Amino acid sequence: MKTLAVSALVCALMALTRAAAFPGPKAANDQAAKTNLVKRSACSGRWSEFNGRCFHYVPRPMTWAKAEKNCLSMGGNLASVHDVTEYHEIQRLIMSASYEYKETWIGGSDAQEENQWFWSDGSPFNYLNWCGGEPNNAGGNQHCLQVNHGAEKCWDDYQCSTRKPSVCVKKA
Repeated sequence: MKTLAVSALVCALMALTRAAAFPGPKAANDQAAKTNLVKRSACSGRWSEFNGRCFHYVPRPMTWAKAEKNCLSMGGNLASVHDVTEYHEIQRLIMSASYEYKETWIGGSDAQEENQWFWSDGSPFNYLNWCGGEPNNAGGNQHCLQVNHGAEKCWDDYQCSTRKPSVCVKKA
């Protein structure tokens, strides 16, 4: 009798083990549904996805050129901004990391020719958020774009040799 009970128990365990190892069609569909519920991001680590691009705030102060070179080393460029929602996302990244709206480099520059602004990632310079009276090239040596300037937290042209934090961007 004991042998029969042990045999029945072993058979039951084997059946349960096989059921768990080889789920039926319903279980497979349930698993696929759970997998689809998990949001997968193309941006990993310290990068945040927004509008199909990955953004990363770099708190270490660097000159504009060194900040661009740093972004390049991570597969991106200093950030370009194409609408107000992207600008607010960049501000959110800066605020969440530094707990203030720090003046920060992004990828705009007119160093090649005065008042011919371009983004270092090559995208069109089609959105503007300059502060009143900017860009003004004060002192004849302001060719790089910083964000969060003044009380209005808008854009300002500034001396590229100044060390500031930065925001990088890359495609998702």
